[in-house]
Formats: sequence, C-alpha cells, structure tokens
Amino acid sequence: MPFELTILGCSSALPTSKRNPSAQLVNLLGRFFLIDCGEGTQVQLRKHHFKIQKINYICISHLHGDHYLGLIGLLSTMSLLNRTKELIIFSPKGLLKILNLHLKLSYSKLSYPVKIIPLEGNGMKKIFEDDVLELHSFGLKHRIPCWGFKLIEKKAPRKILRNRIDKYSIPLRYIKSIKLGHDYVMDNEDIIANDQLTSDSHVPRSYVYCSDTKYFNKLSDYACNADILYHESTFHSNLTNKAKSTFHSTSKQAAQVALDANVKKLIIGHFSSRYKNLNVLQEDARSIFNNVELAKEGKVWKIKKEYSHENNY
Repeated sequence: MPFELTILGCSSALPTSKRNPSAQLVNLLGRFFLIDCGEGTQVQLRKHHFKIQKINYICISHLHGDHYLGLIGLLSTMSLLNRTKELIIFSPKGLLKILNLHLKLSYSKLSYPVKIIPLEGNGMKKIFEDDVLELHSFGLKHRIPCWGFKLIEKKAPRKILRNRIDKYSIPLRYIKSIKLGHDYVMDNEDIIANDQLTSDSHVPRSYVYCSDTKYFNKLSDYACNADILYHESTFHSNLTNKAKSTFHSTSKQAAQVALDANVKKLIIGHFSSRYKNLNVLQEDARSIFNNVELAKEGKVWKIKKEYSHENNY
C-alpha cells in the first residue's frame, strides 16, 4: 500500500496565475489526509483526478485564509454528492464557530456528520491513531495559533523468510502466529526461534508538514528522522529580517531544520508571489541541505519501503 504526497497548492497568502494557496493530499495506506485547504482546493482535487469522497481526514494548520478558505466549498460539495460517512477535521478551535455560522446564515445542513478535534498545546501530541498510523500535531510560532503535523506509519508485522517456510515445511496456519513474533514448534517438538524464521518488516515511514512559522530550534526535534519534511519557505535568505517580522521562514532556515532533524528529503513551499523563478529559493536551501525539491502543484512524491532483508514472504 502506498505512502504518497501530492501538492495541490504551494503559494503563500497571495495566489498567482500559476500557484494556488496551500493544500496537499497524503495517502497513507489508503487513508486520505487533506492538509490545509486554501481557495480552489476542490478544483485542484478534480484537476488531478482525486475522488473527493475518499478524503477521510482534514488537517487545518491555522485560520489564515490561504490555509482554509477553500474548506466551506469542499464541505458543501461533499454534501451535494450525498456523503454520509463521518468526516474528521483537526483544526484550531475557531473553525467550529466559522462552520456553524456559515451553515446558519446560508440555511444549510450537511448530509454527513463532521467531527472537529481542536488542536491544543505546543509540544508534540498524538491526536489520532488507528491500526496502521499515528497523527501528531506540534505547535509552531506564527502570528496566530498554528500547528504542524506528523504522520507516522506503525511498524508492520515481521516478514517470514520464504526459504525457511520450505526448509521447515511450515503449514499455512502458523504463518500469522510467526509474523506476530512467536516461535515455531515442529512436530518432533523442536523449537525454531522466531529470529531464525523472520526478518524485520520495512522501516516505518513518516511525513512532516511544517506550516507558517518563524525559525526556532525546537522545530528540528519535531521533524526528527522524517522521510520527507515539507517546510514553508516564504522568503529567500536575503529577506531574513522580513521573514522574522512576519513570523515566516526563509529557504535557508527550512534547510537548517532539515539538516538538524536528519530528514531524508526537504520539500519547500508556501512561496511569496514575488518569486517568479523558484530556483533561487531551491539553490538558497541547497547551500545548507542538499536534498531539496520544490513543491510543484500536481507533483507526487512516493515514500518507498526500505527492508533490512530480501526474499521476504
């Protein structure tokens, strides 16, 4: 099953003719997370051939318009399409008031239940989990309350080595038990230790979304060892003072977070509309951290599995 990131919008507060406000879709093992929902997000979803009703969860980092003004339209469309499945939204507390006011003044009612889970606290906090993943939030330093998100894949069961199945003639009914870590007892009562039969499953994968924030040292702890870190890079480092005064980051500062956090890949986005050529931001970041890519709308990044052994069952 995939772990994929698709960028739907990568502009900052002012959209351009080529870049939409912040939005992205993460598919983690068939669970679809929409992260932020700027204007035009539902159009972007259709443009890139995503089925809107597949979205299970929506994460809103903060209540600046370029991060959530597309939400009301998206929720309305889901209702017009007769959605009945519950939608879970992780958001600052004020979103519930906004949604209720809109529904009241437009004499509207959604066809499905919406559960809003408020974001709270500054440190890393687990806000959701199921059998295959965990979702964490962490506080950022912006002009208004703002959070980032970390999606972590849970560790999968161990993998049975195919040649061991043949060597010990292991019946199919024992496979599940062995994957859960149990030893195998043969008919002659010899015990084959589990570590002789299995290898570790792939290393759990993770993705970190860092929305609007000024640079601070603790941020690298939240992104530690992520496969991919998305970090806002509103300005080039030659506008460091402006970034600080507006509670945003430069491309170099995003790269410093990536370096300190030991991430595998950095994707920079949330670009100021002043930049027509984004390569200057990429090169700015690469002066600190080499593996930097630009958030381009419609581009998909796949986080591949890494195994410690081959020939797994």
